[in-house]
Amino acid sequence: MVDMYKILRKAELNPTVTLMEIEAPHVAKKAEPGQFIILRVDVDGERIPLTIADYDREKGTITIIFQIVGATTEKLNHKEVGEYLQDFVGPLGTPTHVEGLKKVAVVGGGVGCAIAYPVAKKLHSLGCVVHTVVGFRSKDIVILEDEFKAVSDKLVMMTDDGTYGVKGMVTAGLEELIQSGEQYDEVIAIGPVIMMKFVCKLTKQYNIKTVVSMNPIMIDGTGMCGGCRLTVGGETKFACVDGPDFDGHLVDFDEAMSRGSMYKPFERHKYEETCNLFKKEVQ
Repeated sequence: MVDMYKILRKAELNPTVTLMEIEAPHVAKKAEPGQFIILRVDVDGERIPLTIADYDREKGTITIIFQIVGATTEKLNHKEVGEYLQDFVGPLGTPTHVEGLKKVAVVGGGVGCAIAYPVAKKLHSLGCVVHTVVGFRSKDIVILEDEFKAVSDKLVMMTDDGTYGVKGMVTAGLEELIQSGEQYDEVIAIGPVIMMKFVCKLTKQYNIKTVVSMNPIMIDGTGMCGGCRLTVGGETKFACVDGPDFDGHLVDFDEAMSRGSMYKPFERHKYEETCNLFKKEVQ
């Protein structure tokens, strides 16, 4: 079964974000926007979850987009077209609810745009009016602009430093649309936890239902380990089986951010270890 997970395409979207198209027909057959896979790069590798960025049922492929932030994503980025991944399990999680929506604002931040794109694409294919607000730190790390243009009735590009599009945060772009009279059935926000928190604070003022995609630390993807637990509406939920989509007005974002930062020093150490290993191999 290992031979199934062949890397068919690899593209650098910006200096730290890579796209890969993987041959995985069984996953592609059932994949829907909002779901994720868990992969291992090699037999000794750790399991990491990555949201499905796109899928092609006819070709039997799944597209993943990942940011190089830790040891495993560094190892994954060293894989080339024609090589294989050890494991590629999915689709996992609950698909994003898109049926029956007539007009939606999709808000994406940074590499979260890779998750926002398939949702916008699916909504567009169902005839929904899609307004997309995407934000990046600066022009040099913008990704998927053409793809978003193709599936959005209106696209607002934001950058923190004003080097591209409109200067400011995605919340400013979204609020401008709302204040101009746009009325949405729902806002779907996907990106850094802090960004989703402030999008939800904004939409709560306007009483607009808001769905967020939570991506906490995850190990088994079946709800057994409890690593991905969140507090939603005062109840414990597991992102891998109950999510990753949740009602953003009920999520305890501060707890999620606190839990998410617990392993940062360890991740950094493993990343540096892996980088040094690749440097030695090159020498």
